[in-house]
Amino acid sequence: MLEDRQDTTIQQVTAPRWIGIVIVALAVVSLVALGAGWTASSRSKALEQSEHGLAAQNEQFKQQEELLSQRLAKAEDSNAQLEGELSVVTDKMKLTEGELSRARRQAAKVKDEDTKQLADLQNSLNGQLATKANVDDVNKIGTDIDGVKTDLETTKNNLNMARGEFGTLIAKNHDEIEELRRLGERDYYEFTISRKGQREKVGDMMVELRGVNPKRNMFTVSLYVDDARFDKKNRSVDEPIYFFTRNYGHSPLEFVVNQVAKDKITGYLSVPKAQPTHAQTSGN
Repeated sequence: MLEDRQDTTIQQVTAPRWIGIVIVALAVVSLVALGAGWTASSRSKALEQSEHGLAAQNEQFKQQEELLSQRLAKAEDSNAQLEGELSVVTDKMKLTEGELSRARRQAAKVKDEDTKQLADLQNSLNGQLATKANVDDVNKIGTDIDGVKTDLETTKNNLNMARGEFGTLIAKNHDEIEELRRLGERDYYEFTISRKGQREKVGDMMVELRGVNPKRNMFTVSLYVDDARFDKKNRSVDEPIYFFTRNYGHSPLEFVVNQVAKDKITGYLSVPKAQPTHAQTSGN
C-alpha cells in the first residue's frame, strides 16, 4: 500500500511535456512580435525622416522657382528697355542717313555745276588760244584763268551759304564769317554775351540779352539803335534780323545769332561798307 501511494504522488508532481512546448512557442512568438514591432518602428522613423527630407526639398524647389521667376522678370524688363533704346537709335540713324543723303546730293550738285563751268571755260580758252598766237595774248589769257578760278572758288563758297531776304550771305560759324570778310563787301563784328540782362556794344549799337531757350535754339534780345529800343522776341538761331539806322540810310544792318547756351549767345553784326548821306530809321 505504501509503495502504491508513493507512485501516485510522483505521477501527480511531474508536469506534462506539452506545457513546456507551449511555453517555448509563446517565447518564440513573443520574440517574433518584438522583432516585428522594432522593424515597424524603424520603418516608421525612416518614413518620417524621408517625409521631412521631401518637405525640405520642396521648400528648396519653391525658393529656386521664386528666384528664377524674379530673374525672368528682370530679364524681361531689360529686354523691353533694350528694345526701346534700339528703337530710338534706329530712328536717329534714319534721321542721320537722311541728312547725310541731302548733304551728298547738295555736294554732288555743286560739283556738277563747277565741273560744267570749268569745262565751258576750258573750251572757251582753247578756242581763244587757237585764234591768238602771240605771247602777250597767251599771258593775258593765263591771267584771266587765274581770275576765273578765284571767282569759281568764291562762287563755290557762296553756294554753301544761305542768302537773306536782302541778298546778303548768312554765315553760320567763325570760318564762314572770315570768308565773308575776305569778300570785302561788308564789315563784320563778332560778339559773345554771357549773362542775362547784360548790355554789350556791338558796332555802333548796344545789344541786351533778355532770355534764351537752348532746347529750341531760340533767344530774345533788345537792340538799342539811334536812341530807340527794338525788342526781338523768340528769334531762332541763324535767323537774320534786319534794321536800318541814320548812318546807313537804305542799306540794312544784319544781326545774326549762331549759337545759344544757358544765358549765353554768340553771333555777329554785319554792316555795309558804304555810309550813304541820306538818313532813314526803321525797325524789323
